Amino acid sequence: MKILVSNIGSTSFKYRLFDMGGGLGQERELASGGADRIGSTGGQLSWSLAGGDKGKRARDCADHGQAIRACLDRLIEGGVIDSPEAIDAIGFKAVMAGDYEPVAMVNEETLKRMEYFAPVAPAHNPPYMAAMRMFARELPDTPMVAAFETGYHQTVPARRRRYAVPEAWDREHQVHRFGFHGASHRYIATRMAELAGRDDLKLISCHLGGSSSLCASIGGASVAVSMGLSPQSGLPQSNRAGDFDVFALNLLARQTGMDLPAMLEALASESGLAALSGTSGDARDIETGAADGDPRCQLAMDVFATAVRDYLGSYLVELNGADAIAFTGGIGEKGSLWRQAILRDLSFAGIVLDEAANDRTRDEGPIHASSSRVQLWVVPTNEELIVARQTRELLAAGR
Repeated sequence: MKILVSNIGSTSFKYRLFDMGGGLGQERELASGGADRIGSTGGQLSWSLAGGDKGKRARDCADHGQAIRACLDRLIEGGVIDSPEAIDAIGFKAVMAGDYEPVAMVNEETLKRMEYFAPVAPAHNPPYMAAMRMFARELPDTPMVAAFETGYHQTVPARRRRYAVPEAWDREHQVHRFGFHGASHRYIATRMAELAGRDDLKLISCHLGGSSSLCASIGGASVAVSMGLSPQSGLPQSNRAGDFDVFALNLLARQTGMDLPAMLEALASESGLAALSGTSGDARDIETGAADGDPRCQLAMDVFATAVRDYLGSYLVELNGADAIAFTGGIGEKGSLWRQAILRDLSFAGIVLDEAANDRTRDEGPIHASSSRVQLWVVPTNEELIVARQTRELLAAGR
């Protein structure tokens, strides 16, 4: 079975094509690639095929439909598939549809649920919905599956899901914590269980990058997650504020005359590490600025590390101590200085970093000192593989 996993951004399309015939743990990646700057100029088509062919080509795509067609054409040119119909299913790393099935066939009901939550996931749900409809036009006979980011966190207990708001808000309008990055946290939990050789692991997974969250899990089941109702919540993101006192909006409205949509747009696209540092919000630019003595960049690193430590401490209490802490994502995998700032002075909790291992580790590997009671790991995530597995399981179940 060939499954194409689609990862949609507002101006990007990325994919990975898997051959799922080998069974669990033996899946084979046939190709990956995508298109960027969709809807503008200067775009590129990129690809990496299992046979070794990889490259980039200038290609402007007016919309996601053109990007999808261009990528499918490249797979045919490269001999990966004979035709688009050779793809048996399409899996989407979709974001949220509220209290819905964690993995569902893409149909009008699914799209309706996603539309309901578009106001709290404006950068995510609308592009995915558009891409799903475009794929349906391009490949009308190919089954499509949505694996929602929130699905992994359905095991989080009610005491961590509920907001202290009127009952009707929760019951009738689904205003409660959902959590995100579910595919990544699920993969890390699965991989760490393999590395530790046990299935009852108390784990804190740290998905840190342009978008960041922490998750506490026991035996592969999520019990706490830092994001709430929307992907804008929790830790400071690259250009999103994270946790924020909503009553500040009333103050800003009175003082600046801004309306609610304008303030929400600023919180979702002009805030976070970008606002703190005065940079684009890219962790590499911030790290360089801090090394050059820029106080705003140093503040951004400090604020981010402090926010991660706050959740880390909370989850150590929730789990009654952790067996392992794993870092993934662009910052989690590549940012040794960020990891060092997060893990400093935690020996009281049995957490001791091996600074030499931390400095040299960029791929999978342990970074804990021999005296550490808690294992510390860097583990590159594989969200697309999780989505491919979920897609296969749903189709095999005949739902």
